[in-house]
Amino acid sequence: TISGKLRIHGSGAVNMPLQPAFLVQPASNQDNIPINATTTVVLGSEIFDIGGNFASNTFTAPVTGKYQLNVKINFTNVDVTSDYVNVYLTTSNSSIGNIVNTFGSGAGDLDTYQTVAFSTLISMDADDTAHVTINLPNQGAAQMTVNTESKFSGYLVA
Repeated sequence: TISGKLRIHGSGAVNMPLQPAFLVQPASNQDNIPINATTTVVLGSEIFDIGGNFASNTFTAPVTGKYQLNVKINFTNVDVTSDYVNVYLTTSNSSIGNIVNTFGSGAGDLDTYQTVAFSTLISMDADDTAHVTINLPNQGAAQMTVNTESKFSGYLVA
């Protein structure tokens, strides 16, 4: 152990117990996502938040570095008449902006269950932020649900 902040095990494994990392999910279903709007995914349940850098649905980078960010959003009641659903990982770093994953919702019936999952390794400066949003076109009904199996996670890599 080096100053209690870095642990090197006899096997060669290294633990950094103060390394920023988080895993969050919705505390309850987020129902009736509005059409023709951008909606922030409400992530009210922290599984863990090492460093306390996640609050109000937003991760704030504590230090400048490379961060692995992961998004998995589970939807139910996706309206078949909507052409697409955009899921954004939105960052405050102007060189990164929005990372988007799009799927066409017309592939199923009105009770379609869809999952969108993507990851990225990005450079963030200290105090840059990241959060997840959803955008639906001005089509169909506001009936889609983000369910509690959804997750947003991240950690400092280097």
